[in-house]
Amino acid sequence: MKNSDQKTNIVERPPVVVVMGHIDHGKSTLLDYIRKTKVVDGEAGGITQHVSAYETLYEIDGKKRRVTFLDTPGHEAFQTLRSRGTKVADVAILVVSAEDGVKKQTLEALNAIKEQDIPFVIAINKIDKAGANIDRTKQSLAENEVYVEGYGGTVTCIPISAKTGEGIEELINVVFLTTDVQELTGDTGLNATGIVIESKLDARKGISASLIIKNGMLRTGQFIAAGNSFATVRAIENDTGEKLNMASFSTPVMIVGWSELVPSGVEFVTCDLKDEAITYTKNFAANTVKVQKIGINSNQENKISTLNIIVKADTAGSLEAINYEIKKLGNDRIKPEIISEGVGAIGEGDVKSANASTKAFIFGFNTKADSAAKILAERDGISIEIFSIIYKITEKVEKLLTEHTPKMMVDEITGSAKILRTFSRQKDKQIIGGKVEEGFLSVGEAIRIIRRETEIGTGRIRGMQQQKKETAKVEAGNEFGAYVESKFEIAVGDVLRSYHTIEK
Repeated sequence: MKNSDQKTNIVERPPVVVVMGHIDHGKSTLLDYIRKTKVVDGEAGGITQHVSAYETLYEIDGKKRRVTFLDTPGHEAFQTLRSRGTKVADVAILVVSAEDGVKKQTLEALNAIKEQDIPFVIAINKIDKAGANIDRTKQSLAENEVYVEGYGGTVTCIPISAKTGEGIEELINVVFLTTDVQELTGDTGLNATGIVIESKLDARKGISASLIIKNGMLRTGQFIAAGNSFATVRAIENDTGEKLNMASFSTPVMIVGWSELVPSGVEFVTCDLKDEAITYTKNFAANTVKVQKIGINSNQENKISTLNIIVKADTAGSLEAINYEIKKLGNDRIKPEIISEGVGAIGEGDVKSANASTKAFIFGFNTKADSAAKILAERDGISIEIFSIIYKITEKVEKLLTEHTPKMMVDEITGSAKILRTFSRQKDKQIIGGKVEEGFLSVGEAIRIIRRETEIGTGRIRGMQQQKKETAKVEAGNEFGAYVESKFEIAVGDVLRSYHTIEK
């Protein structure tokens, strides 16, 4: 590796800015305005489904300055992706709607920013809306211990409209002022290092990964290593798909041809020799703690049923988010179990795995099933469903859990009576008198005999009288006589609780 401690060719480094906030508070719309693109229109349901990196030029005081933006998903499922986004950022923009104020995901994003200890500025968005109230939003922030300027704090807060562009120039100026104080620099004499943002498998291109260079230079012909994977840098693509011979710090790039799927969020290094890259991956593997995965039979001791699921997604980040969301589901009788997962198209092997697991359900996210998989699934009755929005997967899993929750027999209390007198007892047959205090007692129902709040036995009502007339049922507030069958002697002061067993 060419990296050395000696700093040469040190120049100003463009800032990396992460945009965070609630799911529909306008993060991607803000970036659309800055980049003059229509990214949101291409997102499923208008929701950002990946961590995306965009490089743009912005004019400040007549000078064009380069800046890279990270657009992180706001959906709760992407909590880990949001945290990963801040690892590479120099400053954060926390977007809060002037209509809605602070939401749960706003606070999650703020916590991620604080954990990474990076400066941030708040953008109060949607000020063009009829229901916008900037002061109320600032108050909402203060109520959640986020104190902006003028409300007892020092956090800079800029009202903006991502739709009309109002306030965005001021916001960008504040972002550059914030990063200028940090005096960001990079060394062009070093080999590139940085963070893996996302990785995916393409049937034609192979495994690709998007990266953010934090320092040094990346050149074609070099070798790059991240986690357990490495690649020869045969081509460098920027965020617009343009081919580059080299790329410098803060630039988002795409590298194709990795040896295996690259873990998102890990650091990467660049090497001049292939052997150096391979050695790096081996050292990473040796130093990584192996975590044993709990298998499908883990819940059998507790007699909890499992809903077996196979998940295939377009990227490693999406797969991680789906796992996060699905694992929160289930109840004390059934849990979802992801028995197999991967990046890429659904293949014949996935269907065979589903068959081996008592017909697991196969879910694809932003991917497809190949023809062989479709034919085999149809023949064997295996369900394959493709989704483009993650919460649609969780809705489907919740529905399946409800449908497949095993039934159980439950005792339902129907009434309670206080014993006032006893008349006769012959073996297990007893005549008693009492008063119904709650619900009702009826002939044929099972009873529990309670003495001083402790159950001492059980029995069954074989006959009842009310005002010396035979009856099948006695309601609360009425006295009765009853013929009870029980091996346990009933005494004055005992409580009888009638119940029947139902399936739930």
